[in-house]
Amino acid sequence: MMSQSGQVRICIVPRVHGVGGMVSFLHKLSQALPARGIQVCYDLSDLPYQAVLVIGGARQLPALWAARRRGVRIVQRLDGMNWLHRVRPSANQPRPGVRHFLRAEYGNLLLNLIRTRLAQRVVYQSRFAQAWWGRAHGPSPAQASVVYNGVDLDEYTPTGPGERSRDHYRLLLVEGSLMGGYELGLQAAVGLAQGLEERLRAAPQLARPNGVELAIAGRVAGSVRQAWVQASTARLTWLGLLPRQRIPEVARSSHLLYSADIHPACPNAVIEAMACGLPVTAFDTGALPELVCGDAGRLAPYGSDPWRLEAPHLPGLVEAAMEILAEPERFRVGARQRAEQAFGLEMMVTGYLEALLG
Repeated sequence: MMSQSGQVRICIVPRVHGVGGMVSFLHKLSQALPARGIQVCYDLSDLPYQAVLVIGGARQLPALWAARRRGVRIVQRLDGMNWLHRVRPSANQPRPGVRHFLRAEYGNLLLNLIRTRLAQRVVYQSRFAQAWWGRAHGPSPAQASVVYNGVDLDEYTPTGPGERSRDHYRLLLVEGSLMGGYELGLQAAVGLAQGLEERLRAAPQLARPNGVELAIAGRVAGSVRQAWVQASTARLTWLGLLPRQRIPEVARSSHLLYSADIHPACPNAVIEAMACGLPVTAFDTGALPELVCGDAGRLAPYGSDPWRLEAPHLPGLVEAAMEILAEPERFRVGARQRAEQAFGLEMMVTGYLEALLG
């Protein structure tokens, strides 16, 4: 059933708030759909609509069942799944509380219930995410497609406010949160910054008088910040949780982006950095080998088992970063070209509309 105006109408649930990839995706899609003449609502009781897009999971299962029985198309967007809570506790990974463990398991079960019983189409954020769900929970009868996250290539550009320093290198880390087990990413970032400092001393043609700055954008517990200030020899700058509008400027003022998530499904920070001409370095885990291609950056072998949160091989990561610093213009151009090739916002919107409306 069409809306009274005759326009196509899509319901997006849940209407997420706060920070993180789902919030960023909702903002981008909600801004882009009206420009294509498509109305958007965020409440399953706000009839009529022709399709529902479930961002991850939604608890309104009876309403989703009712919508499907009315002939409404149900599409689920899926990234990765909760997994850190299942890793055997070690010195690097304390045992999660019972409530946290149960909440993580419930989240996975809800996501898979929608994936296998409700959704007629599942849009995975990467081939890695699609294969992961298949290994962990088996096949789904729903049609499947892969649509990468997108970025506004006119907003995230190599030109604009933000200037790279000439007296030091800025290594940028951007995450919504570096808590709840993701502190390990910060640990590797500090190790990379310290390794670069040491490696640059052996490469005087690349060295800069003030060495390396690690700029950290995202939520970090005060106790964690204090611990690293005391333990690290690298220069640390805590940017806090940045508003979306500041990301391009900060990216343009940096020389490298380090992607900290161990098994990312399709990190927005990586795509946005490349759009700004900021090369990426990281370990070759998750979807990163799909995203960071050609001269968009350099990935390094993890060197151990990331699924067990074993310590990574940092020297390889340092060498990957050094390769970028040795030819910065080549990699800045390559990063922007990769974003233009695969991650334009219009490509993402078209992919979701194809899934939603056929």
